[in-house]
Amino acid sequence: MFEQLGDRLDGVFGRLRSRGVITAPMLREGLREVRRALLEADVNYKVAKDFLGRVEERALGEQVLNSIRPGDQVVKIVHDELVEVLGGAGGARLAEATVPPTVILLVGLQGAGKTTTAAKLARRLANDGKRPTLVACDPYRPAAGEQLVTLARSIGVPVVHEPDEKDVGALAGRAVDAARREGRTHVILDTAGRLQADEALMREIADLKGSTGAHEVLLVADGMTGQEAVTIAEGFHEAVGITGVVLTKMEGDARGGAALSIHGVLGVPVKFVGTGERPEDLTAFDAERMAGRILQMGDIVGLVEKAQQTIDPEATARLEKKVLGEGRFDLEDFLAAIAQIQKMGPLENMLKMIPGVKPKMLAGVDVDPKRIRHMEAIVLSMTPEERRRPEILDGSRRARIARGSGRPVSEVNRLLKQFKEMRKMMKQMGKLAPRLAAGGGLGSLLR
Repeated sequence: MFEQLGDRLDGVFGRLRSRGVITAPMLREGLREVRRALLEADVNYKVAKDFLGRVEERALGEQVLNSIRPGDQVVKIVHDELVEVLGGAGGARLAEATVPPTVILLVGLQGAGKTTTAAKLARRLANDGKRPTLVACDPYRPAAGEQLVTLARSIGVPVVHEPDEKDVGALAGRAVDAARREGRTHVILDTAGRLQADEALMREIADLKGSTGAHEVLLVADGMTGQEAVTIAEGFHEAVGITGVVLTKMEGDARGGAALSIHGVLGVPVKFVGTGERPEDLTAFDAERMAGRILQMGDIVGLVEKAQQTIDPEATARLEKKVLGEGRFDLEDFLAAIAQIQKMGPLENMLKMIPGVKPKMLAGVDVDPKRIRHMEAIVLSMTPEERRRPEILDGSRRARIARGSGRPVSEVNRLLKQFKEMRKMMKQMGKLAPRLAAGGGLGSLLR
């Protein structure tokens, strides 16, 4: 996410940091490079101009040039101003109805990802202890309702789908009434894609907002469209008054124009970001964390949240008890750990969220997701007894496992060597556990 922009900015700030002294001309030249990087990222020209004006004013007005580490001071100012451009610290929360259900209306162009976003949002609400209902309000796109039904079934959320109903207002009204009777907390309306210039369809969405008393009108916009997303947002905002934006398809190297421009132009917050096709690939937009990622400072909070959302706490507790309590760790546990890692998504994306790890640092690192699948294939080609007692894996068994997994024997040997080292570390942790428990934590090991 924002790799190209982040690399450009990192280059500029790297040069500023390398100088013990920064003069006003040096600073202005650096900011000109920042402006070029922002414009190439398709950031709105006025937003970029105002942003850099504030940065320059603060940098020259706070005696940054005479500080001990002026380069770092400039980066801090840029970070703070980025946070403001992105909507300010704290993040924007979803509105809550005084009397449930809260009605959330999703709008946007066709192909922006409204249906998958509706399911992702429902899953997120359900995980937070809410009781959402999905409603298929797209009578125009073939199989749109069936797609929502399939997604709803995969996440265990009820869905209202009446394929013969063409009056979406009547359908939505009945769905909201039913949700109120059933004690549902949220109703998410997945509407048809439409152009902001299509007056008839825009009237339809405005009527739907009015008839349901929607508390949130979220524009689902493709983050890869850059500044064009702002134009789309302006059209929908003028017609129906959007309350927030969900930027989708941000898992690639999105240029950043949409995220950096929408709030500055419209004053409407970005509330969520879609980072993949999986139901869990929807994160709350946080300006401070997003600014940190743009400046390649990492996002450790986001990494922890992703882990909390995807890792099975019961499986983790069982493994912890086995390793720390019993001092045992076998290839069955190794396989379970691999499965937990895979749930969190591409390893490369996780590494980029660690502070200090920059995309260019990963250029020589093999983070190919196929490697994890190959490791899984090797372990699955073993018998249960071999996974529990890897010490019995002699040459003939290893050759059989290599044939079964389609991997070379050398790769099988490498995996077993890595596992042996990991098991040794796990056993050491198991031996330390009683001392940690009895002596008051890690401090007891230093006595």
